[in-house]
Amino acid sequence: MSQTTAFELELAELIVDELNLEITPESIDPDTPLFGGGLELDSIDVLEIALAVSKIYGFKLSSDDADNERIFASLRALTSHIEKHRTR
Repeated sequence: MSQTTAFELELAELIVDELNLEITPESIDPDTPLFGGGLELDSIDVLEIALAVSKIYGFKLSSDDADNERIFASLRALTSHIEKHRTR
């Protein structure tokens, strides 16, 4: 398991809370895929995460962004994208 940063843990907590997942935020490996064999999230989950991110971090994740596959590839990828674009 990769070392998790404080911001990755914060985002993992957000994901667990928003999606009512029955896992602990600490159990999410930051490099594990969010889709497929990882957390097995779906498109509705992505919309819920995007809404929460826009409320908390002050920028919008767009459902038609061509880079969504890269942005949502893992917790680490999502965290990196938010760190670069957040306004709060």
